[in-house]
Amino acid sequence: MGQLVADAGRKLIAVAVLLVAAYILFKVVLGFVAAVAWIVIAVLAVVAVVWALGVLR
Repeated sequence: MGQLVADAGRKLIAVAVLLVAAYILFKVVLGFVAAVAWIVIAVLAVVAVVWALGVLR
């Protein structure tokens, strides 16, 4: 019976570790996607300003 409880405890800890790792990985990927999106938005804004200045000349 003690071995069964120990195995169940180890599996519970393994599931908890997997959940924490998945959460951290999700946050990292989400942060990376957000960073790329902000860079794209900044580049598009610069291109828009250059285009608008060219049209107004």
